[in-house]
Parts: sequence; structure tokens; C-alpha cells
Amino acid sequence: MTNPLDISDRVVVVIGATSGLGEVIALGMAQAGASVVPSGRRADRVAAVSRAIRDAGRPSLEQTVDVRDRDSIEALRDAVLDEFGRVDVLVNAAGITRRHPTIDVSESDWNSILDSNLNGTLRACQAFHAPLEESGRGRIINIASVASYRAFHEVAAYCASKAAVLSLTRSLGSEWARDGIMVNAIAPGVFPTQLNRELLDGTDRGKELLMRTPAGRFGHPEELVGAAILLASDGASFITGVCIAVDGGLLASGVNS
Repeated sequence: MTNPLDISDRVVVVIGATSGLGEVIALGMAQAGASVVPSGRRADRVAAVSRAIRDAGRPSLEQTVDVRDRDSIEALRDAVLDEFGRVDVLVNAAGITRRHPTIDVSESDWNSILDSNLNGTLRACQAFHAPLEESGRGRIINIASVASYRAFHEVAAYCASKAAVLSLTRSLGSEWARDGIMVNAIAPGVFPTQLNRELLDGTDRGKELLMRTPAGRFGHPEELVGAAILLASDGASFITGVCIAVDGGLLASGVNS
């Protein structure tokens, strides 16, 4: 019996892989045997993560991308196809957030967050649709958030964008299944990263989130890799339009003390 979680023959593109959870997912998939192309805006970080993947014995490619620029995304797609001949898995992990009282959020800040987190995800999905369909086992994994389901104080734009990413995942999962592309999402719970660490370390917000997490701790980024491997693999051949929460029970919990 073959291993349904084997991804050793997959070509994986991870957008937003130059730091944080996206980087960990890219490295974890490489360690599981996939050929992985990590991409993002910073050329030095793309080079560093690509080098780490090659050091793990897996093929990679250095190509920057800006999810706000459709031409940039299409250039990434074309570079991957030129190098590997196909794409099997797309992971959309790029994202930004800013904390402000919503009454003070400027229209430009609001639009910037929605453009990166939501529109950037849509652009990447559209750009990679054809090679994922041609793969015959195409997978899209969008990084949503527990903020897709819950309000978080003074990050309304981020919450709105991640709720929309979840909705987009459901829509594309329903629409593109007929094309052989399974579209799913992962909703990380609280994982301290460069993006959010200053909001969590020793703050009242961090203490409240810890209290609301039944596991009694924040997540370790490596704990996302298993869900990503599942959704990238043949084990997810009949899973589409769903979101797996990797959150230590945060979304399931009510009263924790």
C-alpha cells in the first residue's frame, strides 16, 4: 500500500515563504521530500530559504514575487514552469497586518491590507490555475487565520481580509474541484512570529489569547507542517473547500477556567 501522505514527487510553490509560518511550511515540505520554490519580495531572504532547501537535498529556485503585482506573480509561475515543467501545489502564505483603532484606519491602510492578504491570494490562484489543472492533482493551500472566525481588537482590516480568504477558499474549492484542483485552507491559532510578536509578548492581549487556548500555550510553527503536507498530498484528493484549524483548541473553546 502506497503512503497517501507522500509528497516526494510534488513541485510546491510557497508565496510568502521568506519569514514566519510560510518559511516553516516551505522548509517542512522540502524535508518531506518535495521540490519547493519559496518566494517573497525580499531577494536576500528568497536566496536564504532556497539555499536551506537545497541544503536539505531538494531542488529549489530563486525568484522574487510581489502579490500586489500580477505581472510579478505570472513571472514566478513562468520561472517555475521553465525550471520544473509543472506545479502541483500552491501555498498562499503572504500577509500583512497593522493594529489601529478602526475609527482611525485610513482608507489607504485598509486597502493595502486587503490588497495583499485577499487580492494577492486571488491573483496567485488565478495565475497558477492552468498548471495546477494540468498537474491532475493540483492543490491550493491558503493560510487563513482564527481571525477568519473571530474578532480581534483593533485589527479589523486583517480580520476582514482573513474572513474573505476563508470565503474565497470555499468558493474556489467548490468551483475548481471539477478542474481537479482541491482548494483548502489552514487557520493557524496563535503562533508568535515577526508579524505579531510585539502584540503578544507580555501584553494583556497575549495573556488573554493564552487563556483562551485550551492547550495552554502558543503554537510552534513546525506544528503547521503536518496539516500542510496532508492538504498537499493524495490524502486530500477528496477534500476541498475546507479549513483546518491548527489552534490548540482556541476556536472550539468556551470557558477555560
